[in-house]
Amino acid sequence: MQTVRDDDGTRYLLVKRSTESSRVRDPETGQERYLPNERLTADADDAPLSVAAAGISGPVRRVVTAAHDDRSLGLLVELADRGPLSVVELLDAYDLCESDLHGLLGEFRAAGLLTETVVHGERGYDATATTERAVASLRGVHESGSGDDDEDGSGGESHDA
Repeated sequence: MQTVRDDDGTRYLLVKRSTESSRVRDPETGQERYLPNERLTADADDAPLSVAAAGISGPVRRVVTAAHDDRSLGLLVELADRGPLSVVELLDAYDLCESDLHGLLGEFRAAGLLTETVVHGERGYDATATTERAVASLRGVHESGSGDDDEDGSGGESHDA
């Protein structure tokens, strides 16, 4: 597969090339269409798989990349739904040993998906706005006014503890 751009600069994934036209896929929508070959130029700067992934919102890509299994995804979902939660509450409520929990929390903080906070005078964690948007999107809930443009690594803001 190859990445191409049309004469307007729009990026596509090349699906099939024939003598006069090519079938291309829009990574944002997944829709395919034919464009004349003379309107297309190869784009060696963008890897095809990265372009394909770019069609998914930044928050969802971040969660998908950070959560390696159902248990880690579930922890993010729980913090988005119930957070903020103290470390003690997390250890009491879920079947994670302390080292596994701290490992996941550290990874999620590094990915900008959680923020450290204080809950009932104890150390705790809360979901960032990025996590909340991603969970809503994965559930198929579309919140009005929330952008999915958080790709800068800032992690968004968390709600107050």
